[in-house]
Amino acid sequence: MTLVGDLHDDHGATYEARDDRRVVAHYGRPERTHKAVRNGVGVVEMGYGVVVVEGDDRIDYVDNVVSNRVPREDGEGTYALLLDPQGRIEADMYVYNAGERLLLFVPPQVTESLVADWREKVFIQDVEIRDASADFGVFGVHGAQSTEKVASVLNGAGAPEPHLSFVRGSMGDAGVTVVAADAPTGEEGYEVVCAAADAPDVFATLLVHGLNAVPFGYRTWETLTAEAGTPLFDTELDGRLPNVLGVRNALDFSKGCFVGQEVVSKVENRGRPSQRLVGLFPDALPDSGAAVFDGDASVGEVTRAVDSPTLDRPVALALVDFDLDENADLTVRVDGESTPATRADLPFVDGSDRSGRLPTYEALTQ
Repeated sequence: MTLVGDLHDDHGATYEARDDRRVVAHYGRPERTHKAVRNGVGVVEMGYGVVVVEGDDRIDYVDNVVSNRVPREDGEGTYALLLDPQGRIEADMYVYNAGERLLLFVPPQVTESLVADWREKVFIQDVEIRDASADFGVFGVHGAQSTEKVASVLNGAGAPEPHLSFVRGSMGDAGVTVVAADAPTGEEGYEVVCAAADAPDVFATLLVHGLNAVPFGYRTWETLTAEAGTPLFDTELDGRLPNVLGVRNALDFSKGCFVGQEVVSKVENRGRPSQRLVGLFPDALPDSGAAVFDGDASVGEVTRAVDSPTLDRPVALALVDFDLDENADLTVRVDGESTPATRADLPFVDGSDRSGRLPTYEALTQ
């Protein structure tokens, strides 16, 4: 669902369906747009589900469920996971303390089930939980010049820092909240939150007022985040253990119990998970799920692969055996054939910032 469809159409948008949602795939020539974002700044309409949690017990309630400590101060945010009892990821989310309420930005396909499940588990706590996705517009502003872009149109506040902190101000006549993103594209970035009714005006302001910006869609989002080494919910996170993915920025082992903590802590205490997320340079573009081989032995699978506009070659994220030799002679299956692939350090591309989700493994830093 988009709040600014007419404006997308004016810029030549091509749409696609994702999880029963209609989103912008691209505006034509996504590879060129990718480079424009890397070298300048671009704007994308984000497709989050938004959950509002209110009531006196809102912080304690959410803190007891998610994997990271919920911030107690207005203007602060965190990245967290919702796990099942076996420690596998059911959702990732950004949790923001907005004073009298918490705002949770979650994958849209889990919003309805998350709200229903959490409501069922409220007993004597003073907590109200609702799906507020239709109430807000959210736009990502990313690129090496995103700070200049935000400064050129934001009134009443300066660009926020550090990551996941936010400020309130205005753009034109619209009130906005501007969040310092945790650099999922590997570039400086922000998310601009506004009332749904103000979304068209805010989107137009971000594109044509102040420093010019290009609109971009989800095809470019995928190539930017892949180059940055950022695991995404749909392709990497869903149904997997966080230890395997190295998303240590989403875990706080000292905050007390949360759903799935026992399993995640046991793997942490063991010192290393069974697999880890790595980068590959395959000679041809594999599909998601393509097997990775070391000789005749299957050692993992590709989670996502893209043709990198920056490097002008295929790149892939893959889950492989944790102890796999760094110099292993790897191949991947492409159209049923074995194709050579070499290990690559993440991120594939160094930008103006580093993704907060860049895989990190304690066993490799000791």
